[in-house]
Amino acid sequence: MSFWPLNTNKEVPEFWKKYCSLFKKQNQKIPIQEVRFVAFDTETTGFDYTHDRILSIGAIAINKMAIDIADQLELYLQQDVFNSDTVEIHGIRKNHNFDTISESKAIESFIKYIGNAIIIAHHADFDRKMINKALKRNGLGTLKNRFLDTGVLFGKTKHSIYRSRKGNNQYTLDELCDDLKISKSDRHTASGDAFITAVAFLKIISKLKKGPKFSLKSILN
Repeated sequence: MSFWPLNTNKEVPEFWKKYCSLFKKQNQKIPIQEVRFVAFDTETTGFDYTHDRILSIGAIAINKMAIDIADQLELYLQQDVFNSDTVEIHGIRKNHNFDTISESKAIESFIKYIGNAIIIAHHADFDRKMINKALKRNGLGTLKNRFLDTGVLFGKTKHSIYRSRKGNNQYTLDELCDDLKISKSDRHTASGDAFITAVAFLKIISKLKKGPKFSLKSILN
């Protein structure tokens, strides 16, 4: 994985240097209670990695295996691309009243916020690719963080009402909410879905902990 900007003629931003340095010496045996996790979600103009853009990023940290309300991030990006077909899903209109920032500023804020935390997302591959595309547009490398997908983790639980899928990780976040008894009141906002993902993660971990071989390494694998 590339630690440096894709454009070698461009000076490396200081925030990117600091971010990359966090991954040079990682403690692989740190107790799970000491790990900082960050649950995050993006709202986008669509599902095309090349043409669509991020509209908002919501993230919240889990410190000492508890959601830390004081440690969260919410960003709204300037809309260089607009798709009216997706407004009904995320509710973010082109002329909304949110304070917005440029993609480059949003990416910098996000990178500074996550640090070397283990990232949690639902259907994580999509959000990771959208962030990586934004990083690439800004001449940077890719995310270095380890990722956990709540869909994959949910499929490992033995108590899921959807267990007949036999490991299929294409569970919707709504299905997780139904099975784990989580409120859907803030669905389809980046911050709301990030919070729901954090709650789902902790509930899933509480189930997996009952197994005989539970460890941080086991869930990362």
